[in-house]
Amino acid sequence: MKFVKTQIPEVILIEPQVFGDERGFFMETWRNSWLEELGIDVEFIQDNHSMSRKGILRGLHYQIQQPQGKLVRVVRGEVFDVAVDLRRESPTFGKWVGEILSEQNKRMLWVPPGFAHGFLVTSDEAEFVYKCTSYYAPEHDRTLLWNDSKVGIDWPLDGISEVLLSEKDKVGKPFDEADVFEMDIK
Repeated sequence: MKFVKTQIPEVILIEPQVFGDERGFFMETWRNSWLEELGIDVEFIQDNHSMSRKGILRGLHYQIQQPQGKLVRVVRGEVFDVAVDLRRESPTFGKWVGEILSEQNKRMLWVPPGFAHGFLVTSDEAEFVYKCTSYYAPEHDRTLLWNDSKVGIDWPLDGISEVLLSEKDKVGKPFDEADVFEMDIK
């Protein structure tokens, strides 16, 4: 297992060890000791699985209370996965990181609580799975506008004729109007 700190050190790219031969492959997708070795103490309480088509953008979502940490990966297809730091006291407040996650590279991304999260499907279809540290709480759910110029995410839109959004994502808040985390998030 290889752990790579991104430009926002708390967001960690995980490159699993994959054992393969002519029969297929095997890899561990989760082991509690991985994050413990990095000093991250979390308990995952919910798993989610979504399928989306090319050009669909989901996010940028977060919960202002009951914040969720997420361990995300793609089991089919490819996405550009993004985390935006919404922790006001953080030196990387308002900054973002993005990584390509795919069934080929088998990478995972740890997105800690206190971040908005989203992804853009860059393949024909993608299946996205993730573990969460808190239950979904719709009353605390927030959406950061995906294309806010202040955040300036460089979405890979080549080959995508139209970004497809849910109604909720179309009316996300610009960064300057978004609820943010005022204290240290665990």
